[in-house]
Order: sequence, then structure tokens, then C-alpha cells
Amino acid sequence: MHLILLGLPGAGKGTQAKNIAARHGLLHISSGDLFREAAAEGTELGKLAQQYMSRGELVPDKVTIGLLLERCAKPDAQAGFMLDGFPRTIAQAEALDEAVGEREAAVDAVLSIRVPEEELVARLAGRWSCPGCGAIYHQLHNPPRRERVCDDCETELAQREDDRPETVRQRLEVNREWTEALERYYERAGKLHAVDGTGEPSAVAERLFEVLAGVSAAAQRV
Repeated sequence: MHLILLGLPGAGKGTQAKNIAARHGLLHISSGDLFREAAAEGTELGKLAQQYMSRGELVPDKVTIGLLLERCAKPDAQAGFMLDGFPRTIAQAEALDEAVGEREAAVDAVLSIRVPEEELVARLAGRWSCPGCGAIYHQLHNPPRRERVCDDCETELAQREDDRPETVRQRLEVNREWTEALERYYERAGKLHAVDGTGEPSAVAERLFEVLAGVSAAAQRV
């Protein structure tokens, strides 16, 4: 199977991509890991990507696509892949379709994890850290015993700029634009499947598995 997972930051893509890859024996490829592996291996494209990342710039589509195609050509990707964080643009999606088509295959399904914005903000903006000992807390999942005070050293907790609600909302807005464009692209191709991403991760995983079971059954009937 060749699968793509879409979703805004905080939707749980990384966790669910690993679940799906393990269940179906697929190679899990995340864009972040892809860049790091290529840079560590010292390939020409990896070095080029590292130059952009070291300057804090986005890696261009052409380089990103080349890295992904290199990775998908390796033996451990021949049984299929679960893409997480790629594609990010229509150009990347089109290049991926062409590359997979050359292997006489296709993207089988695109799963879009949907979570209301307010819940995403709560998930992403709930992290606080201790400047004294470095302990990490989360308002929902791991709150301190006293509000905004470290349990261990009693230092007042601080929040990184990236974790502030207003910054999180800006990040969501930027990501929503390209995510919705990709959803429209794959919906026109009849491959988009929206999945409710609220609730426990295990419940979300079961919804995803149910969709994939339907995709597999439909493919067998063709």
C-alpha cells in the first residue's frame, strides 16, 4: 500500500503514521526524518537540503521530491510506504503520483485527520517548562501540582514563544492553507478519507484501521 497522512499540527499524525506502518508492514517516512537521514548519509541532495535548513530556509520542492524518490527507491520501501508530512504542495503531490506511476502503482489512500481548532490550540499551547531544572509540563496531560510552579524545584514555569496560543494559531493558519489545497487535490482523485481525530489515540487508530480495511476490500474487488 502507498498511503499519505494529512492533518494540522497537533492532530497526531506522527503517532498514527507509526501505528499504520506497523499494522500494515509499511515504511514510515516523515519529512523531518527524511532530511536528517539524507544529511547524515552525505548524499548530494542531502548536503543541498542541509544548506537550506542551516540557513533556516524551507527546502525547495525540487530537492524535497528528489530526496523522497531516492528514499522510496530503497529495498525497504518496496512493500509500500506511509508518508507523514509529505507532500506539502501540489507540485510535490503531482511529482509523487508520477514517480509511483512509473512503478506501475499508485497512491492508494490519503487519510486526513480532522480535529477542531480549539482542541488543537489546547494540545499545542498547553506546554510549559521549568527554567530551573528543565522539567516539562502540559496543562492537559501532565499539569504541575500548583499552577505554573515546578513540582521539583518550585521555580515559576515559563512558556516558549512557539507554544503561546497566538503563535500556535498563526502556525495552524499557515498549515491549513496547504493542507486544504492537498485535500481538494486528492478529493478530486477520489482518494481522500476524512477521519475524526478527537478522543484517545487508540480510538483514532481504530477509525483509521477501519477506513484502510475498506480501502483494501475495494482494491480486491477491482
